[in-house]
Amino acid sequence: MDASELLPISQFLHQLVPFNSLSDATLERCCRALTVGYYSKAAKYVPLDESHPQLYIVRSGVFEVRDQDEELIDRLSDGDFFGFPSLLSGEKISNRILILEDGLVYHLDPDTFNALRSESREFDRFFNRAFAKRLRHQGRFKAIDLGSTNRVSSLMSKQPLTLDCHATVTLAARCMRDARVSSVLLMDNHKMVGILTDRDLRNRVLAEGLDASLPAHQAMTSQPVSLHSSALVFEAMLLMSEHNIHHLPIVDDGEPVGIITSTDILRSQSSQPLLLIGEIERQNSVESLISVSKQIPLLLQNLIGADARAEEIGRILTSVTDALTRRLIVLNEQILGEAPMPYCWLAFGSQGRQDQAACSDQDNGLLLAHEMDDYAKAYFHTLTKAVCAGLDSCGYVYCPGDIMAQNPKWQMSLKQWQQKFKHWVERPEPKALMHASIFFDMRCVYGASSLFDSLQSEVLASTKDNDIFLAGMAINSLKVSPPLGFFRKFVLERDGQEVKGIDLKHKGNALINDIARVYALSAGIKEVNTAKRIRALMEKNIIHRKDALNLADAHEFIAHMRLSNQGYQFTHGEPLSNFLKPQQVSSLVRHQLRDAFKVVHDAQAGLKLKFTRTL
Repeated sequence: MDASELLPISQFLHQLVPFNSLSDATLERCCRALTVGYYSKAAKYVPLDESHPQLYIVRSGVFEVRDQDEELIDRLSDGDFFGFPSLLSGEKISNRILILEDGLVYHLDPDTFNALRSESREFDRFFNRAFAKRLRHQGRFKAIDLGSTNRVSSLMSKQPLTLDCHATVTLAARCMRDARVSSVLLMDNHKMVGILTDRDLRNRVLAEGLDASLPAHQAMTSQPVSLHSSALVFEAMLLMSEHNIHHLPIVDDGEPVGIITSTDILRSQSSQPLLLIGEIERQNSVESLISVSKQIPLLLQNLIGADARAEEIGRILTSVTDALTRRLIVLNEQILGEAPMPYCWLAFGSQGRQDQAACSDQDNGLLLAHEMDDYAKAYFHTLTKAVCAGLDSCGYVYCPGDIMAQNPKWQMSLKQWQQKFKHWVERPEPKALMHASIFFDMRCVYGASSLFDSLQSEVLASTKDNDIFLAGMAINSLKVSPPLGFFRKFVLERDGQEVKGIDLKHKGNALINDIARVYALSAGIKEVNTAKRIRALMEKNIIHRKDALNLADAHEFIAHMRLSNQGYQFTHGEPLSNFLKPQQVSSLVRHQLRDAFKVVHDAQAGLKLKFTRTL
């Protein structure tokens, strides 16, 4: 090639990781070694020569990597690569490359590829990481059974059968028969008011000897449980299990857009998380629960290996914790007898936010209908001690700060909890603000949810637009900064002579949790999950859309890095921690991590400007 032909190739590779790490002379040598291929969609597949493996660099077009069973492994476009697994492993080419759009592809011969690997550590590490990721993606579709991390929209029956609620049961049954479905959604003025299923017809009409000419609304299930189409299949399965239903309407913006049934779910891949929760709910002793809980680390590794989003992993792991908590409560209630009053088991901190990972400890409390007499004190003392001990035995260690339901300090009536929160809000002293960062992320796990609703409503009413309290919360959250020093270099934690690394939890995700919490309390938003808080703040235009999306992306990326790092630690037999050593990841990942911490830094500056100006 002459200089004019090399220039566009050089310019393209110069901006492409990992080729941008090569010296100018090496990059020119690489460009001269390239050949160019044009692949037409009409050919369907890229012809791969097993006797001559190459690195393929996509210059334009769209391609899919599929295995021998036509299962999707990866989708590729400008700047992506294929062919490197065979170059790295020496094994025969086993995947096929489907051409979705016509494209140009650069070819790099194996001798030059291996020379670049030996000359550039960054180049070599990049393709080794890409190979590992490709293997994980193959595992995502083949080895790991995690259909529950799919979206409801992928399984639901679209355009569900609907009928006016005043139509007769006979007409409803005929419509269901003709459509070959087992349910119909009943509407009134374009609004879903109920669902009529085969079971309703059997139990509420035929078994009661009623006339089939009665209006369908008299036999329907009113205001059925529903879910939105972007929810996880896992959430649908959990909801159907909790309410003992077999049909779940899918509703977006008040409009029914589909329905998912237990049959739909059975046809899909089985769900490890739901199977584990089902197994938890079947146990009849603390010992058996402890045994079942030993599967949780493997579940976490499978979720990490499946490249699930950190937000989804947090919700799934928290659902398992919730199930363990509920089962421990039920088993101990069976021993102690009926509780002397309605109560609610509260989860705080990471369990409250539904973002648990490895190394989670307990943060919980007890909300009671009214103050306890001596009998109630003895009952709840025994119950809470047993439940907290059971959680500790299942891997959820006792809270170092003793914020647990077994501590009499955190066993209070609704009125007492309301007074406690009022004291924290009206007197935002350092200790009160420290408590606020834990207790304001609360959720009802078991018991009388009406008690929780009453508490949360009063708490949010007291914090909304409360300038002094919010300023104190903001100042408290700004005491810790992201680990970036001069020239955006990482500031590493040290333990004596040992470099522990970057604290991804306390110097990353926890800071974003703090930011979202202050904004949410200022606006009276009920959501406690950080990602949901950020979305709600964006929808209410409290945080600018671009800033909210950047903050949500930073939260997800840092959490994903934390989980991936813990997955690495687990597989290498290392103690699990929140510390990442920068040298263990590529320059590209370090660059992305610096960008994420910069977003956190900017969000802290915005928080300071908005909430501390009055001080």
